[in-house]
Amino acid sequence: MKSVLSFVLLLCTGFLSRAQIAHYSAEDIVRRCSSKDTVYIVNFWATWCAPCVGELPEFNRIKDKYADKAVKVLLVSLDFPADNSYKLEGFLKRKNVTPEVVWLSDTNPNVFIPKIDNSWGGSIPATVIVQSGKQFKKFIEGTVTEREVSAIVKKLLD
Repeated sequence: MKSVLSFVLLLCTGFLSRAQIAHYSAEDIVRRCSSKDTVYIVNFWATWCAPCVGELPEFNRIKDKYADKAVKVLLVSLDFPADNSYKLEGFLKRKNVTPEVVWLSDTNPNVFIPKIDNSWGGSIPATVIVQSGKQFKKFIEGTVTEREVSAIVKKLLD
């Protein structure tokens, strides 16, 4: 009886129902975005970055706008390892973030930044738009809007 009660309590607190946020290395992200027929919009952000948090609704809109197209939005959290699971998951739920979120497991920016884009100075937010089939890559350091990203995506889909 105690084990059944414990299971119910864990289920009610959300412990068992919470999905783990996947850990990706920079190489994993590059591999993930290599499909030749898909446009990838990858945003690097953190919960402690006010401009990053401010643009999250833009990525929700982008995801919704292109839901029926070969366009994927991936949000890559640069939050600290100690904040990875419980704080990040709660934050995403409170902010109603709908695109897929992964956590960057690489912690040395001198190693992971060049793997993403050599022009990246290291500040966030940062967004990269990739379409391997057209050998297209656009890196944007700073905030972006749905309108700005959509203008690029529209050209790639035409």
